[in-house]
Amino acid sequence: MLVYPSGTDLSSRTLQHLSGLLAGHRRRIGSRWRRLTCGRQAVLVLAHLRCGDTYARLAAGFRVGIATVHRYIREAVDLLAALAPTLEQAMPTVRKKAYVSLDGTVLPIDRIAADRTYYSGKNKHHGMNVQVLADPAGRLIWASDVLPGAVHDLTAARTHGIPAALAADDVKCWADKAYQGAGAAVRVPFRGKNLRGWRRRHNRDHAKIRSLGERAMATVKCWRLLRKLRCSTTRITAVVRAVVALELAT
Repeated sequence: MLVYPSGTDLSSRTLQHLSGLLAGHRRRIGSRWRRLTCGRQAVLVLAHLRCGDTYARLAAGFRVGIATVHRYIREAVDLLAALAPTLEQAMPTVRKKAYVSLDGTVLPIDRIAADRTYYSGKNKHHGMNVQVLADPAGRLIWASDVLPGAVHDLTAARTHGIPAALAADDVKCWADKAYQGAGAAVRVPFRGKNLRGWRRRHNRDHAKIRSLGERAMATVKCWRLLRKLRCSTTRITAVVRAVVALELAT
């Protein structure tokens, strides 16, 4: 296989953070020798998460076996996922903000038409639903565990307890029309295409506020692996949490 050098748009701080995490893990488990150093393993994992490089490409580029690549990636993803905050842990940060934005998306996955549970009628593809909270500047605060793509955003938000948590702490939240009925804490625009007067102005102002929150979703999708997931659906939550942990740490 032809091998060539490549790069990724991540900072050295991200690499150092993951390298240190892996080094501490190796000390704890008493690992004596590995084919790759902590730094090289971190580069391999970041290339997979950020660029979506396959196991076969990484195995050729780092001159290790595909099984080794799988083991290295799973080890690092699990370590990172354990650091991502739960909704309860994220609420102290949320309470400090003037308001937050709530948004949801369906991460595409590789499934066949028969897997209706994962098919999103809105997005017209199979995927997994994830909910995201962002601060007024559009910085990521928290991302939920994933649910099958057929689950509606409002149902997903209720399943994760987001409206209840925001209402309990009296946190203002802006969201899109999909969250109609989420409760007084979640502010949504008016429905309808031909709105006039103050309702139209309200929707325009609402869209301006909410547009900044969509930056957090764009930040998540910069990790190209999340644009087309081919792993088991049971592993996708860990991958999302790993990405969140890296974003919050750096």
